[in-house]
Amino acid sequence: MKTSYDPGTDSLYIEVRALPSKRTVEIEPDVMLDYGEDGEPVGYDIQHASTKAELIGRLILVSAAAE
Repeated sequence: MKTSYDPGTDSLYIEVRALPSKRTVEIEPDVMLDYGEDGEPVGYDIQHASTKAELIGRLILVSAAAE
């Protein structure tokens, strides 16, 4: 897992697999889930990340458990 945060836009990307995204779905307001060609998640794009600490914690724990 790899993360990238942009403080200028308050956006966080959590990469769970280093593969290109083939499809993106909004799973809740300001949270996009990228899927790879195989239909499995490759990353989460989170806008207004500083207001979503609980969600980010859950995503990181779930992603780490899957590794």
